[in-house]
Amino acid sequence: MFSNVAIIGVGLIGGSLGMVLRARKLAATVTGVGRNAEKLARAQALGAVDRYTTDIGAGVAAADLIVLAVPVGQITPVLTEIVPFVRAESIITDVGSVKKEIVTRAERLMPQRAHFIGGHPMTGSERTGVENADPYLFESAYYVLTPTRSTHPGALEVMQRLVHAIGARLIVLSPEEHDFLVAGVSHLPHLVAAALVNAVNSVRDPEKILSLAAGGFRDTTRIASGDPGLWRDILIANRETVIEFLTLFRAQLAEVEKALGSGDAKTLYAWLAKAASLREALPRKMKGYLRNLYEIVITIPDRPGSIAATAGILAAAGINIADIEIMRVREGEGGTVRLGFATQDDQRRAVDLLRANGIPAHPR
Repeated sequence: MFSNVAIIGVGLIGGSLGMVLRARKLAATVTGVGRNAEKLARAQALGAVDRYTTDIGAGVAAADLIVLAVPVGQITPVLTEIVPFVRAESIITDVGSVKKEIVTRAERLMPQRAHFIGGHPMTGSERTGVENADPYLFESAYYVLTPTRSTHPGALEVMQRLVHAIGARLIVLSPEEHDFLVAGVSHLPHLVAAALVNAVNSVRDPEKILSLAAGGFRDTTRIASGDPGLWRDILIANRETVIEFLTLFRAQLAEVEKALGSGDAKTLYAWLAKAASLREALPRKMKGYLRNLYEIVITIPDRPGSIAATAGILAAAGINIADIEIMRVREGEGGTVRLGFATQDDQRRAVDLLRANGIPAHPR
């Protein structure tokens, strides 16, 4: 598919991309580019790249695809640095989680006959670095491409084929639409999680409260443990849209505060019930840019390896799990897990197969 792919920034995302490109023979050569030779050598040893260089110009000069897998705040400076070395007809993409600002600047910087297409693989891990790279990181993950009116159709088609080839689920949005959507489903939740942790920590005897933090609190605030520097850059880059959502969020808090202050149980119940109903509908009823998955709910025992065993039963029958969510778990009692499949036939087969193996399964 490509003769030479240059990946600038061979960490979790860049390393995982290099691994899948090599494993699926999508590139004749994958070149890692960065400042730290020791880290690049580690990436090569782990199979993320075929070769590496700390000379950024030499690293991109022969590439027909250049991937900017650096933090959001570094994308534009790196792009500015490589422009003099980019060859004609090459495609440049990024993996940043903010698109409007980056795409606008990139299109101004692009040399003639080179093509920039913004990208955002919506996947990751709580662990960073190439040591945690995984060739299956993109499997069934959403991967957004953000072309504009000036995007070359042929270059866009190549990128779309690449997204499918690495096993991801393609979404095509404008940069503006992308930033609006992720502000609501990613950036605002991160701020809310951080605010919740900071709020609890600011009260009297925070150590006592935090010592009681269990499943619900930990699940709700998990994303607050993300890299502060990375999230600072993301939020600043998308600040206008994030502020819009913060305004909406404050209005919701004001509504519930008013209901609590007046003891208005009816309004409070309606507010909570609306949220519960919307949350329950998210996986299966919300219409949007993605095709719906066909889902089932299973009940599993609280034993090590229960989920793995279930997945193994389906894998042995050639049934691919496109999405998975652990819904409720009680220690000693087991819990329920939601599985999503790409086709209705896979959904039906999964239910029949799991029931035959003694695992309660119900279509949604």
